[in-house]
Order: sequence, then C-alpha cells, then structure tokens
Amino acid sequence: MSTELAEAFPVGEFLAEELEARSWTQTEFAEILGRPTQFVSEIIAGKKEITRESAAQIAAAFGGSPTKWLKLQDSYHLWRQQQDPTRRSGLEDVELRAKLNERAPMSVLRKRGIITARSPQDQCSQLLQLLGTHSLEEEPWFGEAARRSNSKEKLSPTQVAWLACVRQKARELEPGAFEPERLEQLGRRLSQIVSTPAGFRDLPAQFAEVGVRLVYVEAFPSSKIDGASLPGDDGSPIIGLSGRWLRLDKVLFTLLHEIAHIVLGHLAQGVPIIDENGDEESPQEEDANKQAAGWALPAGLPDRVPGQVSQAWVNAVAREQGVHPMTVVGRLQKIGKVGWRTALVSNAPNATDHLRSW
Repeated sequence: MSTELAEAFPVGEFLAEELEARSWTQTEFAEILGRPTQFVSEIIAGKKEITRESAAQIAAAFGGSPTKWLKLQDSYHLWRQQQDPTRRSGLEDVELRAKLNERAPMSVLRKRGIITARSPQDQCSQLLQLLGTHSLEEEPWFGEAARRSNSKEKLSPTQVAWLACVRQKARELEPGAFEPERLEQLGRRLSQIVSTPAGFRDLPAQFAEVGVRLVYVEAFPSSKIDGASLPGDDGSPIIGLSGRWLRLDKVLFTLLHEIAHIVLGHLAQGVPIIDENGDEESPQEEDANKQAAGWALPAGLPDRVPGQVSQAWVNAVAREQGVHPMTVVGRLQKIGKVGWRTALVSNAPNATDHLRSW
C-alpha cells in the first residue's frame, strides 16, 4: 500500500483560526472578500469547497499564497479518502494492478487465457505461480540467469513472461528419457520431415521420443523472441518456439538452432537461452547458426549457383535433397545470393496453423 497520510483537518478549521487570531467575525471577513456571509460560514462548516478564485481572495486578505489554502483542502480530502475502507480498497487494487503490469504483460496473459482470475489479488496469485516466485519483488530464476543471444541486457518482463509460459506448457508433456544422440539424428532429418508444412504437426511427439519437450507459445507483442532452449524441472531440455517468423524455412531454422544449442552442450550450466533476431551474436550463437545451417541443407548448396536463380533451379535442388524449396531459398538469402524481396518467396508457406495445433 502507498505511504500512510498524516491526519489532516478541514480547511474551514484553519480559516476559523485565522479569523479568531484577528478578532474578525465571519460577517466582517465576508465584507472584506466582497462575498455573502453565507459563503464564509459554509466554508468554515465544510459545506463549500475553496476554489482557485476564492483561494486567491483569502490569500489576498491574509497574505501568503493561494496555493496554501488549496493544499490544505486537498490534503484533507485525500486523508478522508484514505480513511474510507471502500475507497482505500479500490486504491490498493489500482496499486496492485500497476505492480502486476510492471512484472508481466497482463492484458496479453488475460487475453490468451493464461491469467483467468478477475480480482487483482487472484491474478497476482496466478502470476506468481506462473513465474515460480513467492512475491512480485522476487526475480524468477530464469529471469536472472537467462542469456539473450543478441544483447547483454536482462530479459524484459514480457520476455520473462513468455519464457514462463513455455515452461508451464512444457510441464504438461511427459517425454521419454533424454537421448542426445537421437536428438542430433532428429536434427539431421528435420528438413526432410518438414518438407511440407504439415510435417510440423507431429513434431512434439517425435521430440518427446528423444526426451525433449517441444512447445509453441505464440510471440508476445514486442517480445522479439524467435525461440528458446531451457532445462526443465527434471533437467531434460525444453524447446520453445514463438512463430514470430511465419515462413516455413524461418521456423525450421529457429528449431534447428535450438536443437544445436542443446547438442553442442550450451545448456550444460542450466542457463536458459533466449534467441532473438539481431546482428550482434556471441560465439555460441555463431556455432549454433553454423550447425543449424548444416542440418537445414545436409548436402549444402551446389558449388555453382546461377547468377539469376530460377524457381526451376530451386525446385531441382530441393527435390534432390528432399527438402521444401523455401529451405533452399532461405539459405540463398542468408548468403546473399538472392535478395530478401525476391519473387521466389511469393506465396511462401508458413507453419503457423500447425504450430497452433501443438
């Protein structure tokens, strides 16, 4: 709750004291102000408020600033408001809602049904359970430890909330024992598995077979997260995808990138890794990108790429490697052989509908 206000008194009492100190009657003071006697008596009785105009007149009569009289009146009203249990409770709710929104994007969490309670107090309980903390001041363990791939800054409250949702959803899954070698094998085959968008639909079950919890939590506005890899409660890996980039090849590469983090041992210290699209990359990110690129196109691109890449050439390369043509286009764009606005991306398929089925 906000700071307790000191007891305040009606402004009329201060006015009465000033009149008594000067031995002025209410009638005399009303004449000085050029007001009816009733005007003065109602202020003293607390039936009328002092306005900016009357504060200026009172200050002119007694000397000093009009602000003094307005502040005396405001202090009393605020103190009275704080004494009212109903209003006090309402202010406490406002304060709590503000704290909740500082900790997490509450409107998003409510809209998506993650926070379902109506009262601020019950919403607070649900948020604390989601974050795994005992108070709003306590930092979630992954909020303190997690690394952002493209920044040395701490995770934002929105990013922490997204990561907490990934962890919560992963707890609903029961994978087998974690087998790193089989996960690497799955990474090598993944481009062929998702050679059509429908291939994404069954991925959670295939990842569960190798001991990895794979979940989709739609990107939160302004979170800038592509994906994340983190240890679960039992130490087994979790991979979260946000689907921020809808195109099939971009979702695929993000997933391969997270697999690479796990296979390369980047989670060995139990520190979650948040991946964002950006220019600044750590050595670990560069290693994960290199590994993911190798898995995306197992045979790589042909030694000679034509100056003008045609759809027919892309289709031939994709067919030879058993991958979707957009996987080839994405790689060509990454190495600068094809522009980002190329016609080859027209009608590019996305994996969103299949991710939502998870």
